[in-house]
Amino acid sequence: MMTLLPAGLWRARQAGHEARVDAWTGPVLARAGRGEAHPVEDFLFSYYSHRPAALRRWSPGPGVVLEGAEPAGAGWVAVDGGAALDAPTDRVLRTAEWVADLLERTASRPAQFGCFGLHEWAMVHRAEQVRHERWPLRLGADGTAAVVESLPVRCSHFDAFRFFTPTARPLNVLQPTRESQGDLEQGGCLHANMDLYKWSYKLAPWVPSELVADCFDLARRVRVLDMRASPYDFSALGLEPVPVETAQGRTAYAAAQRAFAAEAAGLRARLLGAARGLLGQGAARVTP
Repeated sequence: MMTLLPAGLWRARQAGHEARVDAWTGPVLARAGRGEAHPVEDFLFSYYSHRPAALRRWSPGPGVVLEGAEPAGAGWVAVDGGAALDAPTDRVLRTAEWVADLLERTASRPAQFGCFGLHEWAMVHRAEQVRHERWPLRLGADGTAAVVESLPVRCSHFDAFRFFTPTARPLNVLQPTRESQGDLEQGGCLHANMDLYKWSYKLAPWVPSELVADCFDLARRVRVLDMRASPYDFSALGLEPVPVETAQGRTAYAAAQRAFAAEAAGLRARLLGAARGLLGQGAARVTP
């Protein structure tokens, strides 16, 4: 059954979403126009493929008729009284099935808080060139390598591990692969929690845009911690280091990691519900 959303209400929700996103993307677009790079915020639009305009585009999700609206692009159709999302395509349903499985398996295992953000350190271990070459390493190359070699490296996230240097890979307790992602992903991992944004936008517009924006907001704040705990010195950007090379720094990192994990658990549950809802629509579509 479809729910009719009066024009005044959906336009207000749309405007609120656009204003929220504009506050995030305005500075990014302005810097891009000046040819300036930012190691924290650019990541959210370079590593992740969702463009600012796509993030700004609003959708209430499935099962809603926008009163008086015209179809607003791919996935939308005209219906009596306005516009609504069409049934999800087979491609979307396959994505929803994969995402739901990953989210369920991630939520089923205990979160781990003993990695201390060393994935970023392992990405520059004994490297001749580093990704953020404009920014100095706080401890220098030798000091950075010494930290990686003296502390246990416990990265469970393949999309972080795949950027480890060749000398750092054997130091990791785990050897994640794309195939083992569902077996290893766990809710304490900063990158797994940032990736909730990716899984939400891959199901857009069949996921409410407010949920996508909530996932982006979490990813943005997690990325700040990720860079503060990195080996780079970003103090010129106002990012005070979290010195994970010290016991005090590791304690602070784990505390922040736990807070993000708790927040991510709620978003993961909401996103899992949305993915299951799409799969239910797909099942209903093929049921005789």
